[in-house]
Amino acid sequence: MALQDAILTALAHDESSGYDLAKAFDVSVANYWTASPQQLYRELDKLEEAGLVTARTVAQSKRPDKRVFRLTAAGRKALRAHTLRSPKPLAVRDELLVQVAALESGDPEAIREHVVERLEAFEAKLAVYRLVQERALAGRPEDEYLVSEPRVGQYLTLLRGIAFEEENIRWAQRVLAVLDARAAAAG
Repeated sequence: MALQDAILTALAHDESSGYDLAKAFDVSVANYWTASPQQLYRELDKLEEAGLVTARTVAQSKRPDKRVFRLTAAGRKALRAHTLRSPKPLAVRDELLVQVAALESGDPEAIREHVVERLEAFEAKLAVYRLVQERALAGRPEDEYLVSEPRVGQYLTLLRGIAFEEENIRWAQRVLAVLDARAAAAG
């Protein structure tokens, strides 16, 4: 998947400034695609040049003017074409997994620290996703939301993000338990 497709998806329902798009990426899109604000702005310029989005300038008091982007008909067509392509299989590239795999040849204490750091990040991200979920549901049962809400695509990806972080937490806790048991047995 290209960053272009993630941006077109984020703009599918509402127009957005680059700043708001970057914030949205941090909260909703980040569970399946990451990008820095600089990458987003560069890609928005490319999408505008390609005629897939259009931008208008909005004057703001007390702040610089902002550009607000929305999909063009060509952008909607490109997004639809993206949904017709079969996605590539998921490929995991995680430096921490390489470090854990090298446990016997590496520094177990340093690896343990890295796992603890990552566990904290997993827990923080899960907390954000749970907050987004709570706000989306607004007290409604999830089944009702999924049947009645006109737009559920982002919520379905949020559920995947929640499950992913929950599994990451389980894995990190298991790694730490194994490392602790091995240290106690050696000690």
